[in-house]
Amino acid sequence: MKPEGLDETLVAAAQAGSTEAFSRLVERHQQAVRAFLRRACGDWALADDIAQEAFLAAWPRIGRLRSGASVRAWLCGIAYRKHLTARRSALRSRAREGAYEERAPGEQAGRLDDRLSLERAMAALPPDQRACVALCLAGDFSHAEAAEALGLPLGTVKSHVTRGRARLLQALGVRDE
Repeated sequence: MKPEGLDETLVAAAQAGSTEAFSRLVERHQQAVRAFLRRACGDWALADDIAQEAFLAAWPRIGRLRSGASVRAWLCGIAYRKHLTARRSALRSRAREGAYEERAPGEQAGRLDDRLSLERAMAALPPDQRACVALCLAGDFSHAEAAEALGLPLGTVKSHVTRGRARLLQALGVRDE
């Protein structure tokens, strides 16, 4: 059977509701769609994400595919429209971020310095202490939940959090009141 004939058979089965047939269509054309998107996007990870979105969008639309139409072209068309949507969204997001940074440039720089200082201070903590601080102070875990998650005794978690917090405050030059 010619490749085009196989596509037509799979399309007919998918239009009749066969998820297996649609899955086979995806298998047959996913490399071409991903390659197209990788060239269009220039970002492989983003291209793979958009390809997944395109395949998810294609399934409910399979009934709209005309008999004899190229499945690969149809899928690439859906993928391209998804790419354009993602691109517009990214542009809007960058514009919003730019506008926000223009309004509060000094505030942003101060927050970035604080965040970098905090990251350096966290990195200086011993691994168990860092994990306890990350879960209890940053992740809103209770001491008991952190103890369970980390497989440590409750008392150890409590002491790690107390000592870790004190070391962070000292490293950041903040007085504990």
